[in-house]
Amino acid sequence: MSYYHQQPDVFSISQLSKLRDKILSCPYFVTNNLNRDFIKTKGFSVVFRRSHIGEVERQFPFFKRYLDVALQPDCNAFYLNPLQLREGSQVYPHIDRSLRSYCKTIEPPDVVSVLYIQVPEGMRGGELVLRDHRRQVGEIKPQVNTLLKFQGNLTHSVKAVETVGFRLSLVCEQYSLVEAELEEIPEFTVESRAAKVKLKS
Repeated sequence: MSYYHQQPDVFSISQLSKLRDKILSCPYFVTNNLNRDFIKTKGFSVVFRRSHIGEVERQFPFFKRYLDVALQPDCNAFYLNPLQLREGSQVYPHIDRSLRSYCKTIEPPDVVSVLYIQVPEGMRGGELVLRDHRRQVGEIKPQVNTLLKFQGNLTHSVKAVETVGFRLSLVCEQYSLVEAELEEIPEFTVESRAAKVKLKS
């Protein structure tokens, strides 16, 4: 992959609408649990190993199509999160290492995949900016129903959204871990500020 790759028309219109509605109505979907780089955003996160993809699909069946299309076969640990931005939201420059809260030695993911589910009409701002060290290597304007994959070691940010409406994406950090690292990652867990919500048994 040369920094990033885009794949259009991943879902049917009805599939994409259903995915959007299921995410927005999910009880975990509240003010984001991500770090302070994520300004005025909503979402939640699902951490899982490849061995527990089936559990993710059982708890969140609306993610199945995305997982089928987006997951890399050589990766074994994943950090999946719906991410909603609105007017005034932005994401500061960072490199994804979300699994470091479980294992401090983990390097950046092999790849990050982003499905754009909803984009405001005539959106101003909200572009994803990719940098390799100090050199900008991409500025992607979100397109509905496009799956973007980019190298996990790139610094990236989202410009401030200047338009009324919501920019909704589904992001997955994908890691290829050695066995000792993998053992420190939960087989399956959900991170959300909606702490009182219980997983289905």
